[in-house]
Amino acid sequence: MAKNTLQDLRDHLFATLESLSDAEKPMEIERAKAVCQTAQTIIDTARVEVKYLEVTGQGENRAKKFFGEDSLPIAFSSRKNLTA
Repeated sequence: MAKNTLQDLRDHLFATLESLSDAEKPMEIERAKAVCQTAQTIIDTARVEVKYLEVTGQGENRAKKFFGEDSLPIAFSSRKNLTA
């Protein structure tokens, strides 16, 4: 599995939010902005990767390496598990 997944990114972003609201030792605004900008770059990269995998038909196995087992986008999850 990938070293860092989108779930890890989510965890870091929520930790940043928690740190910003810490009354005793809040995170500096500039540092929080840097975290968010970096996260946005990672999200944009993931969006491109999803599009690439959709267009090339490389499917679920390849996507799992990037997104992680628990963070797989719906486009690559098993259609059997989806309900209308």
